[in-house]
Amino acid sequence: MSKPTVFVTGAAAGIGRATAALFAARGYLVGAYDVDEVGLSRLAAELPAGSVHTAVLDVTDREQWELRLREFDERAGRLDVLVNNAGLLRSGPFEGIDLAAHRALLDVNIGGVVTGTHAAFPYLRDTAGAQVVNLCSASAIYGQPELATYGASKSAVKSLTEALDLEWRKHDIRVLAIWPLFVATGMVDGLDIGSTRSLGIRLTSDDVADGIWAATRRGTRLRPEKVHYEIGVQAKVLATTAKYAPSWAVRRVNRFFSGT
Repeated sequence: MSKPTVFVTGAAAGIGRATAALFAARGYLVGAYDVDEVGLSRLAAELPAGSVHTAVLDVTDREQWELRLREFDERAGRLDVLVNNAGLLRSGPFEGIDLAAHRALLDVNIGGVVTGTHAAFPYLRDTAGAQVVNLCSASAIYGQPELATYGASKSAVKSLTEALDLEWRKHDIRVLAIWPLFVATGMVDGLDIGSTRSLGIRLTSDDVADGIWAATRRGTRLRPEKVHYEIGVQAKVLATTAKYAPSWAVRRVNRFFSGT
């Protein structure tokens, strides 16, 4: 049997880089993709020879998706795990962010996931037990001031994940979402909003990569598979509060943490 494979977007840095490195260390053939060609070259130089294939990919471009998936399939012959990690984050008052920046965030965070998952379907369908991992965010649990469009994009990813997990069961494709809170990556450099001041930035890229690895281990009767996987204590507490507390209490908790 050929090696299992993983196709990771946004792999030049942060969570994507940590995920690519972890899966390579665990014996996977890794496809690592990003718009940052220099970062990809550095990643490839640090991983064992033959364990990773890198190439530039703009996740909003359907033709690039088709080309990169075809190249990876020619090399690997299967697609076990697709990790939709590439994303953008902009913070600040909603009206203070240029409309073009809002739209670019939506194009990558939603459009990139939809485009890539759609393009990858034939390869996932033809690989037994294939899985799609979508990077969500605890900011989607309840709308976050100063992260309005980012949180909205991750709410859309949540809904897409749930729908496709049901829809694609007949194809033996599992779809799941990973839910970290704030992660110490370049994406949050300079991020200074109410929520980060009150909650801090406690997770690392390796924490999230470890969570992705654990979530993609197939379930057992004692450890059934889920759709949503919160990463870290804070995300678990916030998700539980949102699930069981009355709506007024959830709103009050979010006002407190965001300082609004």
